Amino acid sequence: MAKWGKAMDGARGSSQQPGVRGGLATGAMIMKSVSIFLASGRRASNNARAAGATDKDASSSGTQTAASTSSDPTKKRRKKPKPPMEDASGKINPKLLDSLKKKTHFSRIELEALCRIYKKLVTNCHVTSRVLAANNPGSVIAKPHATIEGIDRAVFRELLHSTFDIVTEETLMERIFCAWDTGYEGMPLRLEGWIVGLSIFLRGSEAEKVAFCFRVYDLNSDGYITKDEMFILLRNCLIKQPQDEDPDEGVRDLVEIALRKFDIDKDGKVSFQDFSTAVTEEPLLLEAFGQCLPSEGATISFLSTLQA
Repeated sequence: MAKWGKAMDGARGSSQQPGVRGGLATGAMIMKSVSIFLASGRRASNNARAAGATDKDASSSGTQTAASTSSDPTKKRRKKPKPPMEDASGKINPKLLDSLKKKTHFSRIELEALCRIYKKLVTNCHVTSRVLAANNPGSVIAKPHATIEGIDRAVFRELLHSTFDIVTEETLMERIFCAWDTGYEGMPLRLEGWIVGLSIFLRGSEAEKVAFCFRVYDLNSDGYITKDEMFILLRNCLIKQPQDEDPDEGVRDLVEIALRKFDIDKDGKVSFQDFSTAVTEEPLLLEAFGQCLPSEGATISFLSTLQA
């Protein structure tokens, strides 16, 4: 308990050591298995061709239908389809790479590797989800989204644990998953959300990482980290000692310490501006409510595999 108090006063502690060897082994295994799946499936390309055929049929249906649709504000306009992951030859689509390069901190070579890793993870996603769901029927993480293709909670959790040294309890892991892709919170991660999230996770600016951690800690996504949310986060990440008569009392003390550090405007809760200001003054407070970013060793290890 005293150790956490020192961390809140500006010396976070160094209990999380980089797992370079584990990261290297896992990264190498991922990259090796990716090559096996390079020739399998062309779902994205098939969907794109099907969408093109649908657009062609719709455009030939007549001016009257188009006019009636545009005049009705309640009808949604069809969104421009995103480039498929692969072209007809099976190579990563250059237009997709150009689009992702503008939105991330990755090079084209790294983006190609990440697209292939994504394909491999999605291929294994349903199998892994079913196994974990069978072993953990009451787990939030283990419930798969069978109708939506993407990286689900089960695969995401295993990836963060084995590759990025993220060892945390289920509530925080769920929040990391939801904060990863803000456009589709809580849904399986699609390609763009997966890569943009990784860009922040691995190479994000200080501002990007502050925003990401705040989204994770804001449990109900209302724009504030309240005392109740702090209590849940701190209670879950602290180890209870057998001699503690009332462990929650110690957690409440830590919440008060945290509130004094983060509540800059003294309104009894922590806004994003409060959080950003506190972390700017003391960077070690960035992960004060639980680990949600990878260790430095794991980051270096994973990025090195993308160049192989």
